[in-house]
Amino acid sequence: MTQQWTDIFREEIDRFKDTIAAFDRGELDRKAYKGLSGGLGSYAQREDGRHMLRLRLPAGRLTPDRLKFLAGAVEQHQVGRLKLTTCETIQLHDLSPAQVPALMEAAISCGIYSKGGGGDNPRNVMCSPLSGVQPGESFDPIPYAEAVTDYLLSICRDIRMPRKLKIAFCNGVDDCVHSSFRDMGFWAREDGAFSLRIAGGLGAACPTLGLLVEERVPPSQVLYYVRAMIDTFCQHGDYEHRMKARTRFMQQTLGQEGLKQAFLDNVAALKAKGGLDLPRLEAPAALDKGNAVLSHPRAIPQKQPGLYAVKYHPMGGMLPPEKPAQLYALLKDMEGAEIRIAPDETLYAVNLSAAEAERVLEATGDGVLTQFEQSVACVGASICQQGVRDSQRALRAMTDAVREAGIPDGALPRVCVSGCPSSCSAHQAGAIGFQGGVKLVDKTPLPAFRMFLGGDDRAGKARFGQCAATILERDLPAMMVELGRAAAARGLDWQGWSDTCPEERDAIIAKYDSLP
Repeated sequence: MTQQWTDIFREEIDRFKDTIAAFDRGELDRKAYKGLSGGLGSYAQREDGRHMLRLRLPAGRLTPDRLKFLAGAVEQHQVGRLKLTTCETIQLHDLSPAQVPALMEAAISCGIYSKGGGGDNPRNVMCSPLSGVQPGESFDPIPYAEAVTDYLLSICRDIRMPRKLKIAFCNGVDDCVHSSFRDMGFWAREDGAFSLRIAGGLGAACPTLGLLVEERVPPSQVLYYVRAMIDTFCQHGDYEHRMKARTRFMQQTLGQEGLKQAFLDNVAALKAKGGLDLPRLEAPAALDKGNAVLSHPRAIPQKQPGLYAVKYHPMGGMLPPEKPAQLYALLKDMEGAEIRIAPDETLYAVNLSAAEAERVLEATGDGVLTQFEQSVACVGASICQQGVRDSQRALRAMTDAVREAGIPDGALPRVCVSGCPSSCSAHQAGAIGFQGGVKLVDKTPLPAFRMFLGGDDRAGKARFGQCAATILERDLPAMMVELGRAAAARGLDWQGWSDTCPEERDAIIAKYDSLP
């Protein structure tokens, strides 16, 4: 970012010190404060006096400098809770009012900006986590994701944006970033261009797959398309109803053809003006660290011979506070190594030699291993003031039960657990998704989760799951154990059993749906 932009951001942080102090004194209510704090990436937690700060990490990149900052911040401020997010960012929790602006300011030194981490702003620009290293990818889109980030931050103060603007870049192999249903989804093609879908999104109201509007976007022109999306919403978006102030609703109000035409008209007008072309952005040169071979279930061979990525998934995406320092101590002397945050709350250490990968594997042995244990959960209602159910507690209870029952790996899928009707875990895109809510039993509301079945976020196969039942929270562990046992008894993995024995699956779910 330019020095002028950074200076303005520092002035915002300085003013925010008075805002957060006034909220702490009770001079601002939670709603008013949220409207002011969200744009800087911070929200008050459920517990009075505690706050969260979300650090924007374009393309999920946690470089050694950023990792060093994070490790130092955790130590200096005694941060006891770190949360990986499905938008490839990191949240610092349980902060005091004084710590929040201090951390915002300190993060600038390593290129981390909290600006736009929440509120009515463009959110973290996402990218396939193994971009640049994944075999079979079309090309590395990370440089373009970072260029889009810089552009959005440079204009976000001047334009009334949609309530959120979520942009994702897919490398053509791994679409865990959900480019098929973001506000804008750029898909890397083998010919070096992007295909583009727009106006998609999750949410309790009107979950929508993105509309294909352009088969071939030259990478040098991506900013024209980003600005055209903003201009199209400014012209046709619903600013009157907050819940509909998202681009996906334009597929309804304009119709798909009307939206496509309005968008492409704006693209053409912007190209006629010019000024938004990007130069050719090159990915870093390939490293040569030898050709030693490593075989390990968490070591992923990269497309560069002799290099590996190491996978690490902390339970529920809750990163142990000591882990950033441990990882920095290892990676700081490993040429080209860095951490990537994936939308499924997994960390990848990339660009490792076989010997380096072995050291990282040892340091990350505390992560979970099975497909089910690598489930995704939001931070939950014990912390989030918007939350309805404690998704972390629900996931732990299910995991403990599945472990105790000895359910084999693969008999249950990764599940996605959201603590409220928002889609912070992308529960509608999971093979099994849970959405926090209540269920009336004898006219008494009890903690429960709506269960979604059949979602899919694999590349080229995106679809949303459908609500199949409402299960009391207390019954989730028993239901998951019974489902896993049934699949294992058939000698099938979850997908195979779910596809071939849907009546058996549905009968088990119906039993728990009907329990008082």
